[in-house]
Parts: sequence; structure tokens; C-alpha cells
Amino acid sequence: MRNAARPPARRMVSWFDPFMLVKMALRAAFSELIGRQADRRLLDALEAPMTEPSDFSVDANGGLREEVWFDYVADLGDGWNSTYSVALAVSRKTLTLRDAAGLEYETRGGEILVFGGDAVYPVASVNGYEERTLRPYAAALRGQRPPPHLFAIPGNHDWYDGLTSFVRLFCQGRHPAGLPTRQRRSYFAVKLPHGWWLLGTDMQLESDIDAPQVRYFQAIAAQMRQEDRIILCHAEPAWLWPQVRPPGDRTDLENNVEFLQSRVLGKKVSVFLAGDLHHYRRHENHEGRQKIIAGGGGAFLHPTHIPRKEFQLADGFTLRACFPSIAASRRICWRNFGFLWKNPRFGVFTGILYVLLVWPLMADAGVGSVSSETSSPLRGTALLDPVFLLVTAVLMLGLIGFADRRFGRLRGLAGLLHGLMHLTAALLIARGTTLLAGSVLGLPFPSPQRDLLCVALIFLGGFFMGPTIMGLYLLVSLNAFGAHPNEAFSSLAIPDWKNFLRIHIDRDGRLWIFPVGIRRVTRAWKPASSVDDPEWVADPRDRRATPPALIEPPIVIERSAAPPRDAGRARVSK
Repeated sequence: MRNAARPPARRMVSWFDPFMLVKMALRAAFSELIGRQADRRLLDALEAPMTEPSDFSVDANGGLREEVWFDYVADLGDGWNSTYSVALAVSRKTLTLRDAAGLEYETRGGEILVFGGDAVYPVASVNGYEERTLRPYAAALRGQRPPPHLFAIPGNHDWYDGLTSFVRLFCQGRHPAGLPTRQRRSYFAVKLPHGWWLLGTDMQLESDIDAPQVRYFQAIAAQMRQEDRIILCHAEPAWLWPQVRPPGDRTDLENNVEFLQSRVLGKKVSVFLAGDLHHYRRHENHEGRQKIIAGGGGAFLHPTHIPRKEFQLADGFTLRACFPSIAASRRICWRNFGFLWKNPRFGVFTGILYVLLVWPLMADAGVGSVSSETSSPLRGTALLDPVFLLVTAVLMLGLIGFADRRFGRLRGLAGLLHGLMHLTAALLIARGTTLLAGSVLGLPFPSPQRDLLCVALIFLGGFFMGPTIMGLYLLVSLNAFGAHPNEAFSSLAIPDWKNFLRIHIDRDGRLWIFPVGIRRVTRAWKPASSVDDPEWVADPRDRRATPPALIEPPIVIERSAAPPRDAGRARVSK
């Protein structure tokens, strides 16, 4: 029976669970097929041919709004602790934020909530959204404030079921988690006060921007004045892809963004927002335009110390801030020494693999090490055993294929060395097992007792050594070569270092961006004592949890159509 004193928590996804890897591979292949042969966006455009922008520039009485608040959360719907901690911060009526200098800012919960891509992990489904995303937000918003209007754009994980669940929940006028929705397609436009516009796109998986979406944003652009400003939301950060993705990965995304900006909208975008990378990173150019990655809504942490050398982006954009810091990110990678602790099922897989690898040698009577206490598992014709050769070949080819393309010409060598480490470990474990069974314990050969003991010990050796070698490989790959950033951090399933953006258009038309970070999320909860509180509140016994705080001082962008050179730089109001 479920403990009534605990929330209906879902643990973070274990990305190195062998069953999860197979499931994700099948889902990715399915989604690619669907994306290439049946583009869901075309069907949605036919169902909603006359979609108008949602107008938040006027109030309920038709008067012009003077200000508006909204929140941007991307890459959420993974573990309960991380997703719910962010949802709690978002749901508060007011949130007092303090920066590193000790200055405080009073912020308000937004009238709009934007899910900026990948709203559930590992794959999209109605149950997945309900359990990992909507349930935490419904619990957090209980009794707090009027529910914000929800807008969402899909990321690659949302597309893994062909966008079916995403459209059903967010594009059909439903109220998921009590949040009213307005959009009718997988992209949207929101008109904001003082000539600001909030646009959200759907770039699918490996696709160009589709023709109905082009026509949609062309119609939106026709409603804009020359001096209007744009906040553009993408599921993926096109501006950083060439630096953080392996050579040869998709390059269409950046071209799509530039096409949308220059050919469709006909003006420069003031603020680009994206998730996909699960950290906070902000770039700015001399005009004060911003490119911000804020993918810390609940999914595992991504490293910030790639690219290994930070290059200036196009149009003079340079790095201004990241969370966690580059130094902290490098330190976190060392946790891969504890790979087994986070990925025990991977240890079961490597334990079985090691048994399959060396047991044919040990069971080869008269040649292998089982038959003689003094013989070696590498002696004689045992190395020609077909099963051993087959498993070894599969292991080597698999790990060469697994090796990151960021290694470049060293990719094959990196995979080969990784495979040799596992092979050497398996043979050493087999040799030690043979000596223990024969020389130490004196078990006769052949005997069921000896065979059972050898298999058990080889499995245990593989259970511990296989993940340890994998963790060491990922640690060296990332910190020394800048390779395997996704694998090296997904293996750790870190719930901390979460972030979201609280955005305010003030009475003077200025845009304030408050980057909110949660250094350590709460891990212990208790039921609330009042229906006016969120359903679950932090247990005070969890003293290591940290409150939401500013990652950096708020970024302020002036309303003027031609901003001064420093208009977008951080300004602090005391």
C-alpha cells in the first residue's frame, strides 16, 4: 500500500537502463519515420486554419494593459523532486529573489506559463505527461493563485509519439492540471503590452519549418508595427548547436531560425529563448539582444564546460553567464566514479556480458582455466573459441559505434581502448575466479559447485567493474576531450541546478528577465496542513535544500526600437 505521507513521486529517468536504451532507440526510429512520412503539423493547420494570436495586450474590459508577468520553463517532467521544486517556485503569488550581491527583487507569478519544449521524459504519452508533469504542477498550484494560461512548444521528446499526446493535451482547449490553454497548433503567437510579442515555434525533429507555419507567422508579422519587439521561443538553441553537437549533426535548425527572422518576420529578434540543454547559459551582443538557454525545468543536468573553448557566436554574441559555473560543471563530472550507484541495472547488463565473454574459455575442458588450476584463460586454442570471438567482436564494434564523433579521427581508437579495458577486466576476473575456486577452495573440476561459483563471481566482477570502467571512460572523455557530454551527465541523473525565467514587461515597456536558479532541490516532502497551501510542502528536516535565487542580476531591455549599445546589459535597481 502506498504511504499516504509521501507524494506520488516518479524517480528520474535512468538513461543507462538497458531496457530504457532499447525503448528509446525504437521510439526514436518510429518518430523519425512519422516525422518524414506524416507531418502532424500539416494536419493541425487544416483543423485550425484561422488561428489568431492570443491577445494579452488588453485586459478583460478591453483597456490597454500596462504590464504583464510570465514564466518560461523548459525541459521538465522528469523526476518529482526536480519538477515539483520548480513548479512550487513558479506557482507562488510572489517570489522574492536575491542576487549574489544581496539585493532583493519582488516578483509576481505570471499570467502566462510557457513550456519551452520537452515537457515530459523519457517519451511522450498521455500517462507520462500526467504523472511526470501535470500532477506536480496541479499539486503546486493548489490554493496559490489563479492558474496561468499555458502555452507549449514541442521538443524532440514530445515528438516521440508523433506529437499525438502533445496536441491532445495542449492544442484542443483542454485544461491540463487546471491550466487553461489557447493555442490550436504546436506553435503560437501572443501579443503583449507595449508592442512586445511572444512567439513559439515547432521545428519538429529533422525538418524545415513547414509551409503552414510560415504562413501563420507571416500573418502575425503583418500585424506588427515597425517598432514592435519579439521574444522568440525555440525548443533547441540553434545558435550553440555548431559548438556543442558532434560534427555532421543537423545544421538546418540555424538556417530555419535565420529564415524565420529575416524572411518571415522581417526584423531582428530581441530575445531568443530555448531549452534542450539542461542548464542556464546567456549570450548577448553589442545591441543588447539576448540568446538564453534555460532548460532547467526538471530534467537531468547538462554540463556547461562544453564547448571546451567558448567561441564568439554569430552577430557578436558572447557568453555572459552560465549556471552551474564551468568549474563546478567539471567537478560534477567526477561523480562518474560512482556510475554504478546511479545505474545498477547497467551493472546487471555488464555482469551478464562478462559471463558471456569469458565463460566459453573457462568451460573449454582441457584448455580453459577451469580444467587446470595452473592454466591461463588465454592459453592455447581457447582464444579461437567461436563464442568468445563473436562476443568480443560485438563488444568492440558496439563500443566503437558508441564512441562520440567529437573524438574526430580518434573515435575508432577511443572505442577500441574502451573495449579493451572491458576485455582485460573480464579476463582478469576470470583468472582470479579460477585461482580462488581451484587453488584456494580446492573445488574439483568438473563439478556443478565450481561452475556455479565461477559464474556467480564473474557476474559480480562484471557488475562492479563494467560500470566503473564506463564511468571512468565518460569522465576522461568529457573532461579531457570534450566528448560524451550528454552521456556523462545523463548517467548521473542530477536533479539539482534547476532554473526557469520569470519575465516582466513593466509600465514603461521595458522587458525584465529574472533568471531563477535552485541550487539544490528539496528531496523530502510532507502533506500540507491547509488547503490554501500547495498539496506538498518541503519537510524542514531537509536542511540542504536551497531557496530560489537569481542566477545573475536581472537583464533589462529597453522598449526603444533602436536600443543603445548597452541597453540589454544587466541593470540593478536598489
